[in-house]
Amino acid sequence: MAIDKAKYVVTTPGATGPAAVARAFENQVAYCRDNRAGVTALVCQAVGDLLDTDRGGAFMRRVRRWAGPPLADALPLRVAGGLHALHQSGEEPGLSPIYEGLGPNNAAELVAAAIERHEAFLMPWLDGPPQTNEAGRSASFAAAFLWLVEQGLPGHFDLLEIGSSAGVNLMMRRYRYDLGGVCVGPKNARMRIAPEWRGASPPDQGFDIVGAQGCDVSPIDLTDEGQVARLKAYIWPEFTDRFARLETAIAAAHTFPPEIERRRAVDFLRDRLERPQERGTTRVLMHSVVWQYIPRDERDQIVELMEAAGQRADAETPLAWVSLEANRDTHRHELTASYWPAGDLRRNLATAHPHGAWIEWKG
Repeated sequence: MAIDKAKYVVTTPGATGPAAVARAFENQVAYCRDNRAGVTALVCQAVGDLLDTDRGGAFMRRVRRWAGPPLADALPLRVAGGLHALHQSGEEPGLSPIYEGLGPNNAAELVAAAIERHEAFLMPWLDGPPQTNEAGRSASFAAAFLWLVEQGLPGHFDLLEIGSSAGVNLMMRRYRYDLGGVCVGPKNARMRIAPEWRGASPPDQGFDIVGAQGCDVSPIDLTDEGQVARLKAYIWPEFTDRFARLETAIAAAHTFPPEIERRRAVDFLRDRLERPQERGTTRVLMHSVVWQYIPRDERDQIVELMEAAGQRADAETPLAWVSLEANRDTHRHELTASYWPAGDLRRNLATAHPHGAWIEWKG
């Protein structure tokens, strides 16, 4: 299967079978190219080229015969994460021409040979969804908080994050943001985040974070070198600034680690929404690039919990829901927000780069 154009093919998240696997890789290549990730695009293209061959041993047979929906399961990113981890381990020099950005013409052969030599290393990377945790995404959350304050909600935010991964965004009270010239956060912060800003500036308001707790079914401990290595494997190698931000987050976690529970999102949220809320604070459910990995029935339960909690909200104890998730129709990540007691009408505030490089504000 040759992939030579950065274009998307129409597919549905729940589609299965060999054709769906091929489309998932083709769309991942297009998505990577759209986001200036040429190395990761080449890796995914190389694996896509192997789909119509008998190369790659049991690993590629499992990819070709993927039982679930490859798009919803982020199959291409599972494979790309494993190959990047293999390269980072230093055990497969044959991958170096790809990851050094040399753009070799024989990338498919290099990838096939690497897979065949390191099948035992790579196979576990297919067992679970990719885990990314990018501090740059918190810039979208910060912009949404400014918007919520402009709507009249108290600017004291109590954060509840689902799919927290390593909890990088739970530490955003320690980050400094420049959002189109609107600056928020501690001036002496080590983590400084300034995405390319497109469109009008967000509201020039202020806010503070009075609490931040999260959950994940498989949380990552930023003080554990092995777990951090896995997290780094899911960072696209083109973006050196992401590695630098992660190192800053690791240092912050060693000083004061984020609060994360190993728990399903719906169970965590049900428990937290039942707890008393301090008056004059805004309770916020937030999440980024996780919704697609939550089972449909659990997503439905989360919606029901938020709607029920929204009915109990008032001007002194409001509730908000902020998310940065992929729109499968537009192949873009959208920042949306809703709040109660104003109602559950969801507002599309911005389109954003999946890793925080830019934000296109709509407000």
